Amino acid sequence: MKKLKNHIDELFKDIPSNNETVMVKQEIIQNLEEKVFYLMEHGKEEEDAINKAIVEFGDIEELKKELGVKQPAKKNMARLNLEFSIWGSGLIIAFFVFINLYYTPNTIWAIYPIFAILWWPLSMYFVWSRKK
Repeated sequence: MKKLKNHIDELFKDIPSNNETVMVKQEIIQNLEEKVFYLMEHGKEEEDAINKAIVEFGDIEELKKELGVKQPAKKNMARLNLEFSIWGSGLIIAFFVFINLYYTPNTIWAIYPIFAILWWPLSMYFVWSRKK
């Protein structure tokens, strides 16, 4: 049943260790072991029973909330994405203008891909404005 203990230890790695969490971990491991023995009594192989018990257990997000573990705040990346899209599209547009002027100065074809490229910063602007 070392696999069960390792799985539970992996789930609890972000939770600070105290008496309450140790007791909860022991209770979960005991419940999972009972589930494995039950499945083995009903014809499952040990490895299959362990895997099924782990899958049926699921994740511990609700348990983390009960234990008072704070989730890390998500950083708002909308402004950085907007800045990156502006600089990136500017460089791509400059590249198309250079290629257009260098190889075919009498035909202005670069405007077509430029319109397509401008959708990138425009979409990032709308994402940024929604998150403000």
